[in-house]
Amino acid sequence: MTTNKKCLLVAVCAAAALIIAAVSLADADKSAKDSSSTNVKAETKILSVLEDMSNDRRYAMWNITPEEGRLLWVLTAAADAKHVVEIGTSNGYSALWFCLALRTTGGKLTTHEIDPYRISMARKHFKNAGVSHLVTIVEGDAHKTVTRLKEPIDILFIDADKAGYFDYLKKLLPLVRPGGLILAHNTTDLASEMQDYLKAVTNNPDLETIFLHKEAGGISVTLKKRR
Repeated sequence: MTTNKKCLLVAVCAAAALIIAAVSLADADKSAKDSSSTNVKAETKILSVLEDMSNDRRYAMWNITPEEGRLLWVLTAAADAKHVVEIGTSNGYSALWFCLALRTTGGKLTTHEIDPYRISMARKHFKNAGVSHLVTIVEGDAHKTVTRLKEPIDILFIDADKAGYFDYLKKLLPLVRPGGLILAHNTTDLASEMQDYLKAVTNNPDLETIFLHKEAGGISVTLKKRR
């Protein structure tokens, strides 16, 4: 092969490589844009269901506030949580806030509820929000059903019978991973009903607890320390 032909072949190969690289970058950019668009649509769908629930007066006394919901979202995303356990599904409102984070962390939610009517509403809301695949609902008395849990827990959220908070903590704390969080609702307005729980999360040297939203129902955030 002559020198000119060799040079031509090298030039053609280089040009082909540039074209392939350009096409690959274009495909990657398109894929990223498609993925971003899909994520925005999924997020918007969940937020739309949450807004409808917030505006429904039937649920006024059933749920956490939207501000508290955003706290759940932020903490779950920041912890890169893979497994969230919720005690007290109710109509699924707080679960949807968790799902906003779990769909991006690749995680899942296991939520416990004793009331069949509330479970049916939660299932409807999960379906409408497109998050049913992220959620496992466990029906029955959570004081019993939580004993079946075996997997590590990144975040535990307790919002059920207030006198039972300490029992839930006692049974599930061993499963909460070091660096994991325990969240509890109504720690201000119904504090008198959960004194044993509050003492446990403030006196245990392996736990660090702060109290937020004291002007409303209140929510406690407890860190299980790494040792």
